[in-house]
Amino acid sequence: MAEQQRDLYEVLGVDRNADEAAIKKAYRKLAKKYHPDANPGDKEAEQKFKEATNAYGILSDSEKRRQYDQFGHAAFENGGGGFGGFDFNSADMGDIFGDIFGDLFGGGARRRARSGPMKGANLRGRINITFEEAVFGCEKELEVMLKEECHVCNGSGAKPGTSPETCPKCNGEGQIVYTQQSLFGMTRNVSVCPECGGTGKVVKEKCTECRGTGYQSKRTKIKVSIPAGIDNGQSVRIREKGEPGTNGGPRGDLLVEVVVARHPIFQRRGDDIYSTAPITFAQAALGGEVRISTVDGDIMYEVKPGTQTDTRIRLKDKGVPSIRNSRHRGSHYVTLVVQVPTKLNREAKEALKAFDKACNKKK
Repeated sequence: MAEQQRDLYEVLGVDRNADEAAIKKAYRKLAKKYHPDANPGDKEAEQKFKEATNAYGILSDSEKRRQYDQFGHAAFENGGGGFGGFDFNSADMGDIFGDIFGDLFGGGARRRARSGPMKGANLRGRINITFEEAVFGCEKELEVMLKEECHVCNGSGAKPGTSPETCPKCNGEGQIVYTQQSLFGMTRNVSVCPECGGTGKVVKEKCTECRGTGYQSKRTKIKVSIPAGIDNGQSVRIREKGEPGTNGGPRGDLLVEVVVARHPIFQRRGDDIYSTAPITFAQAALGGEVRISTVDGDIMYEVKPGTQTDTRIRLKDKGVPSIRNSRHRGSHYVTLVVQVPTKLNREAKEALKAFDKACNKKK
């Protein structure tokens, strides 16, 4: 008994009234999911891939789709070859499988090699600063190893009196092109030349000073401007202080991570600062001025009579400046903690007894 074939619209997961774009989108998704290169050795995935490809081969062709809608699979039983006579080398399939290969192999296949100017790699550094320096910003100096153009060969990498030669492997193109047999026929692939690294030039006689690299590493001090409001773990980008570019490309950047030291009193949450301040029992009961520490220095704050412990007060504009707009500052929230004395002399004890008696005296 012959195996019953699935409905082609069901295979692609589309409605019978689906337009060309919907059919193509559905096939891209299935082809990427079940592609043999993404599922090596998986016979079931290979079969589903072939089934989806066969369905797309018919439904993407208006005439074949018309025949299928009218006669079903019977329209292709005598010569479809299992793939409905589908042309894998068509421009449409080249576009689809170019996208699939790009996704599967990170863009290595069918994507043009970048042999033109390329920006250099970024360098990373780290700077330690205090809590106050993070709040108000500061200037720091960081020492890094930077690659500078070799003063002997002027960056060519070649021994003085000689010059880089055209790469014999890629003939100066910086890339090599090769064809490969695949499930879909011959595919054309382009990759960066491994001999010259995409420059199109090779150095036969290397400069002894830089060993053919064209650069020398030099310890360099760089000034880093730390903006007000920066937080722990954030980075400052310094343009073009990274690795040199290739083929005339610009330098990479230097990314400086900022490590903010802990503060013994203050804690930060976003642009707000939190701390605690002790007050005496008398200050809590009677009210009066108490000294509170802030990042701007100590201030005197008027406490209301009858203030309870754990009362939180807000000092507006005493927090951290916004890193986007330093004129806008957060708040400083201070929790007042009433201190209970642990050691009392006789006079203090008598005074407290008298106070307690006066508070509990019946009127």
